[in-house]
Amino acid sequence: MTTETWTIVISAVGIVLTLGASLFAAGAWMIRRIDDRIDAVDEKLSTRIDAVDEKLSSRIDAVAADVTDLKISVARLEGPPRHLLTAGRG
Repeated sequence: MTTETWTIVISAVGIVLTLGASLFAAGAWMIRRIDDRIDAVDEKLSTRIDAVDEKLSSRIDAVAADVTDLKISVARLEGPPRHLLTAGRG
């Protein structure tokens, strides 16, 4: 092979390596940015979900206490019938 052919082949390999390295670097940069954004969104959602969970837990506990009080009140109302007269007269 002549010197010109070697020069063309080496230049082509250099261009391919340069393009490959730059594409790899660009892909790594994009992945890192996407990961950073996903982490930020994940942190924000975790905070909001924790706040909603605490709020719902307190509401559910309040409803449970109200239901317990309601059950006690209903039990008092539905208790055994009160007799004004006793059947024991004879």
